[in-house]
Amino acid sequence: MHQRTTFFLLAAGVMACLAGTPGNAQARPATDSSHLVATPKHADRASMETMQIPSHGALMNALVYVAAGAGPHPAAILLHGFPGNERNLDLAQDMRRAGWDVLYFNYRGSWGTPGDFSFSHGIEDTAAALAYLRQPDVARKLRLDPTRIVLIGHSMGGFMTVQGAAADPAIKAFATISAADMGGTMQQMLAEGQKPDALHKMSAGLANEGMAPLSGCTPDGLARELAEHTATWTFSSKVGALKNRNALIVTSDDGLAKAGESFAANLRNAGDTHVTTVHLPTDHAYSDQRIELSHAVLQWLAALPK
Repeated sequence: MHQRTTFFLLAAGVMACLAGTPGNAQARPATDSSHLVATPKHADRASMETMQIPSHGALMNALVYVAAGAGPHPAAILLHGFPGNERNLDLAQDMRRAGWDVLYFNYRGSWGTPGDFSFSHGIEDTAAALAYLRQPDVARKLRLDPTRIVLIGHSMGGFMTVQGAAADPAIKAFATISAADMGGTMQQMLAEGQKPDALHKMSAGLANEGMAPLSGCTPDGLARELAEHTATWTFSSKVGALKNRNALIVTSDDGLAKAGESFAANLRNAGDTHVTTVHLPTDHAYSDQRIELSHAVLQWLAALPK
């Protein structure tokens, strides 16, 4: 008799849970029948927003980590490399916890975003992302301050960062993480040998980085594009435009440190007194220095003028 009573009590408890008690109903967020996952209702909580950003006839896949609080929050655009296997989204999460909105997007022709990938398109796409965040309705929805946007780029994303910041005086601060000076590297290859050899060397290097996530391009075509723009795409050619900005230059043991250090030195020699350099003993993806990399970025962001 005791066992039967216990069974019925347990069964009644299970049925009550399935039916939902008033307490459980209060704990569950209200569901929206148009979405598979419910969104808890809280006006100023941290969140993730997804969108597609228009750029020259294509829609770029993008997301924003929105910081908690009413804001308006400063914002960072996180630019990925070539082809973009390391997305650095752990940095985005850390920056959001520090009160920053963070936009991540895929350039045209990369990682499922429609269109053709090229370096020229990536530069245009970075400008399109900036224009998107500055739209009043977008800034309002994301609770961000459109006058306080920084660019942060890893590897080729560092190249996009330098090009984007140099073209946009409203960007008061930028950071590069193992930046690849694509124009400077091509320029050096051309100076060391014949143009066909330089193009072949650059093409082989790009192919070795992995082209599978990129569409509408070839290693040879990208190498020729770099050769056509060496006069305007080197980091040294952007020093004059960037000498009054706050800059963070992070390098590692990946072979790109010399170029990064030279860029920092050129900025300082041009009169920039707000250049911070950090070197971490790790690989190109900062595989075993993620916490240290995050600390360097957050410390720099915290010191920027409000």
